[in-house]
Amino acid sequence: MSEAADRALEAFLSLVAERGFARVSLRDVAQAAGLGMAELYRLYPDKVSLATAFMAHIDSEVLAGTPHETDPEETARDRLFDVMMRRYDALRTHRDALREIRRAATRDPMLALGLGTALRRSMAAMLEAAALPSDGLVGAMRQNGLLALHYAVSRIFDRDETGDLSKTMAALDGRLKTAERWSQLFENYRLPGHRRATGAAGE
Repeated sequence: MSEAADRALEAFLSLVAERGFARVSLRDVAQAAGLGMAELYRLYPDKVSLATAFMAHIDSEVLAGTPHETDPEETARDRLFDVMMRRYDALRTHRDALREIRRAATRDPMLALGLGTALRRSMAAMLEAAALPSDGLVGAMRQNGLLALHYAVSRIFDRDETGDLSKTMAALDGRLKTAERWSQLFENYRLPGHRRATGAAGE
């Protein structure tokens, strides 16, 4: 991301946190970032692109903290917990802006569509960072599950004023344990059927 793009994004987030999404115009962002309208338009043609760029920026920050090698002692739940907590740590600086963007998305279909696509892409990246494949049918199910988990934990995160985000950690840990139990039940159900199908094919 260029310096101008960084300035524009920071200006956008600061203004949205202060005024709300609907009360911020592209001209406001350009002036706050010290950019001309044409330069800002080349970088971000609308506010939806600024909001989705914010999501991509958070993704990059989280992924930058991903270890190069997977620890064999860690479970999938451990890895996903670490990844998602890095995400909430990255988001907390911009929590006010995030809250305003979410609120605006309930009234703006184009913003909701853009954020929905960006957030699904984010969840796929978080799964991959946790060494959990996000492609195919199983990957799509994982994305849906992580999206639902993220929405639930975000409600706690939005109100978590603890210094170490302990309430968010507890909520995330509890929901990941529940998801792990459901995943194990699914595997126990799926694998016998898979064996029967394999056996029948080999007969």
